[in-house]
Amino acid sequence: MKDATALPQSLLILGGTSEIALATARRLIARRTRTVWLAGRPSPALDQAAEQLRALGADVRTVAFDALDPESHEAALGKVFAEGGIDLVLLAFGILGDQAHDEREPLRAVRVAQTNYTGAVSAGLVAARALQTQGHGSLVVLSSAAGERARRADFIYGSSKAGLDAFAQGLGDALYGTGVHVMVVRPGFVRTRMTADLPAAPLATTPEAVATAVELGLRRGSETVWVPGALRLVMTALRHTPRALFRRLAI
Repeated sequence: MKDATALPQSLLILGGTSEIALATARRLIARRTRTVWLAGRPSPALDQAAEQLRALGADVRTVAFDALDPESHEAALGKVFAEGGIDLVLLAFGILGDQAHDEREPLRAVRVAQTNYTGAVSAGLVAARALQTQGHGSLVVLSSAAGERARRADFIYGSSKAGLDAFAQGLGDALYGTGVHVMVVRPGFVRTRMTADLPAAPLATTPEAVATAVELGLRRGSETVWVPGALRLVMTALRHTPRALFRRLAI
């Protein structure tokens, strides 16, 4: 996929059981993708995800990957790239945590930060170097609108996504002109298993809608994608809301 706006023939998903990532894979397989690697902790869920994508006609393989073990990232991703070029790396792992519990138990909060930010920094840099070495490819990073301004209700998760978002933007700038394209995706509230117990927020979306936005962003060569698009205006307003007022908002 040397044309940055072409859809990928080969795809590596970091976070191979992510509902958003799998919805994206299904959409890309229906278009052009033929080889898919699912990277994640070995589990029945990972195997089931692979089988579901194979049923769509793709050559699907799995590789053991743990976001919380950065020392293993070089070997895990190296195994994938050694098998052939990868057109698109989708960084899709992350955990929501439980704000109320995590505030009282700092080690739980640290796990959120290590997964969503530290693990992503490690995997993102390893993937970016591999893409740069082959001379082409895209890195799509699933960020979150929550990272635009941390709210009282989820500032641990929001701050981890804010760090991830800033890292991904900087990485995109560092790779500009190398043939590697970085796209940051900022969904709002997505209805998934992870959020099933939470009340739906305004402008809630679905994994399939995020997948559609990812495809469109790739075709356009976008650097930042909001899902839904109207969220960009909402978050711009909230980002500039005076702090004394922001902390009183019921959001």
